Amino acid sequence: MVIKSITVRTHTRILPVIIPLCMALLLSVTAQAATWPKSPPIEAKSWTMIDARSGQIIAEHNADVQLPPASLTKMMTLYLAFEAIKKGRLDPETRVSVSNKAWKIGGSTMFIEPRMHPKVDELLHGIATLSGNDACIALAEHMDGSEEAFAERMNDKARELGMQHSHFVNATGFPTENHYSSAMDMAIIGAALWRDFPEQFKLFGEKDYTFDNHNQPNRNRLLWSLPEADGIKTGHTQEAGYCLVGSAEKDTTRFIAAVFGAKSDRARAQQTKALLKFGFRNFTTLRPSERDIRRQVEVFEGTENHVWLKPALPIWVTIPKGNESSLSFRLRYESPLKAPIRKSQKLGSIDAVIGSKDSDGKVIRSFPMVAARAVDQASWISRQWDGLRLWVRDATSDVVKDETTEQEQ
Repeated sequence: MVIKSITVRTHTRILPVIIPLCMALLLSVTAQAATWPKSPPIEAKSWTMIDARSGQIIAEHNADVQLPPASLTKMMTLYLAFEAIKKGRLDPETRVSVSNKAWKIGGSTMFIEPRMHPKVDELLHGIATLSGNDACIALAEHMDGSEEAFAERMNDKARELGMQHSHFVNATGFPTENHYSSAMDMAIIGAALWRDFPEQFKLFGEKDYTFDNHNQPNRNRLLWSLPEADGIKTGHTQEAGYCLVGSAEKDTTRFIAAVFGAKSDRARAQQTKALLKFGFRNFTTLRPSERDIRRQVEVFEGTENHVWLKPALPIWVTIPKGNESSLSFRLRYESPLKAPIRKSQKLGSIDAVIGSKDSDGKVIRSFPMVAARAVDQASWISRQWDGLRLWVRDATSDVVKDETTEQEQ
């Protein structure tokens, strides 16, 4: 079986240049542009930054190390609440009872008491903006009967989202044994909050909130110091240090940066801001059209001789600025393809490549490719004829494991 690879550039054909000096200069620029920018020095135990649209990792350090997440935990608490609202299982206008456990929790609170019956919506503000431990417990108990049962669902959702280095014991991030996460996992949940709940995500940009005549500010300094910032969550305990997951968007690029274990409130904002500014200064996020990505490939033993392959999902690609014209896509699939083929059946993958168009190019991301339509199996006679064609082709050509052709638009 042959693995075929087809490379197609996303830009128009460039006329040949015969002056050797010009060619050398062009090759030098391409090689330099394809270099991944080096991230700034970040003073923290662990950190990472991802592009929320493409999912690509832009920079990281100890990103999978398991550490106490402190109040960053509350992002998962809010995710479950937002999901329940989206599915119609939780009404923002419903009033919630406040237990003695919620009232007495201490730490950051929104000052709710057992005599009160705050609305779910008020608790959401109290968690997102004020980091209220009391609001988290009240909401968890309302949704699942107990904080312990709610934590089990937090862990289920973490696995579903691909958070491989997290385990939650409570809804608040209050220090306790076996409660941990990682910078990468917190970046993943941050991106998921933005992707899955765009309306509720606006809560994270709220600079202050007033409940029962108590006005408190958001502890996220990014909301004041970085114009593009719109969230997400701070955290601090003695063991965790100062933590922050920051979100910011400029044009089509949205970064989520997670910093664990900074030395102070000011430092966590400064380090997160440095990451986000580094991202905007050095990277851009592109969305190639499906027309640029789809490919037509040959089919044997089918009622049709070709099938179009298309990306399974919309494609976003994050690349260093200056590499836009060098972006190409390399299709990989097992050949020969034989019918029957189902619609949406995965038949290969396509690599986003920057720099050199050959095997020396840097693959920055791969995407699954699926059949755009079904191809039924042909009649017995047609299948025998295609079998003969394949036998002749294999018998008259060299055995090639990697066959690369190039087309240009």
